[in-house]
Amino acid sequence: MKVAIYTLGCKVNQYETQAMERELRARGHETVPFGQEADAYVINTCSVTAAGDQKSRQAVHRARREHPGAVVAVCGCWSQTHAAEARALGADVLTGTGDRMGFLSLLEQAVQERERKTPLEAVDPPFERRHFEWLPAGGLEGRTRALLKVEDGCANFCSYCIIPYARGPVRSLPMGEAAVQALELKNQGYQEIVLTGIEISSWGRDLCQGTTLIDLLEAVSAAVPGVRLRLGSLEPRTVTEEFCQRAAILPDLCPQFHLSLQSGCDATLRRMRRKYDTKRYLQAVELLKKTFRHPAITTDLITGFPGETEEEFQETLEFIQSCGFARMHIFPYSQRPGTPAAEMEQLPKALRAERARRAAEAAAAMRRTYLEECVGRTEEVLFEQPAGKEGLFLGHAPNYAEVLVKGEGLHNQIRPVAITQTDGETLFGELKE
Repeated sequence: MKVAIYTLGCKVNQYETQAMERELRARGHETVPFGQEADAYVINTCSVTAAGDQKSRQAVHRARREHPGAVVAVCGCWSQTHAAEARALGADVLTGTGDRMGFLSLLEQAVQERERKTPLEAVDPPFERRHFEWLPAGGLEGRTRALLKVEDGCANFCSYCIIPYARGPVRSLPMGEAAVQALELKNQGYQEIVLTGIEISSWGRDLCQGTTLIDLLEAVSAAVPGVRLRLGSLEPRTVTEEFCQRAAILPDLCPQFHLSLQSGCDATLRRMRRKYDTKRYLQAVELLKKTFRHPAITTDLITGFPGETEEEFQETLEFIQSCGFARMHIFPYSQRPGTPAAEMEQLPKALRAERARRAAEAAAAMRRTYLEECVGRTEEVLFEQPAGKEGLFLGHAPNYAEVLVKGEGLHNQIRPVAITQTDGETLFGELKE
């Protein structure tokens, strides 16, 4: 059968889609772009924000409307937490965030039994999950960077977040299996591997072996010498003196660290039920900057959280500038029914958006400053694709800054580049011999 998959949301969803595509091809099926004719249309959904819910609904509705004779199948966080809505939209196959291989078997069954009147459903209780689900390693064809999912689930229960209810408790990919999968990716030609998960700072907690994320990172690094390694989002508690000292001697670790912040005000962090304060967060930032050469510290920020006063928001603005972030992802607070924050007194949406705009202005200035500090340096750039204008080729430096150079045929090559200028968003440089 021909299957088209549309993916919403985070890198974990992207990884799981790639794994499903590999498994479908291994079963003898063909995967095609979502806009093409197919026997089945799969929507891998997201529910991290209200916008994610809306896009998930729209994708299911569109597939049902435009392809009435095809099977429409839904999986992911939105269908895990909003199964009734997915059912009402006419999904033929409905699962959540668990058992992706079982989901594909249901998909095959639905295509074979296209005339059946009732949907095939398998939405399991997420809090009963105890084991990490093995998925085949591999990225998308033609890509230079692969994702390796090493952890699932979250036990933080921040007051605004629905993801623990969608993903269940922490489950970790065993260290030996992670090394094996990383080696498979290296053998497929990938030059960079991103270790990702719902909350990778908790990796190893469920294994009860005393191992932590830095142990995993060392094992993967030893298994794939010469392959760049990049970490997904970290909690500040991960960044200790020991973590930095051990990470700094890994030869291929990229010096880009995404430290989840959400607010720069301690009172707001307490309402969010975050497990750190600004002092501990700043300590993590300073440790990374002391240990690594010009690291890129990136983060997420929520504006307009319930109860956030103008004074508290000003604290956040001052705090983010003290951190000197290389890039920020800024979101107005999104009310998630079923979470404690949804029951708090809400700020007007216009105010949330206005604060996001003001934070984005500060973030853009920090972004420019960071990139200007890169000018004059030489960076080892992993090239990915032509930029489509003036013979330029696009790649990423170890700090994940975009780099453009004049050149052709550079796909999947790592080449030294002398950085000559920036426009505040992208670096420009010249290839060195």
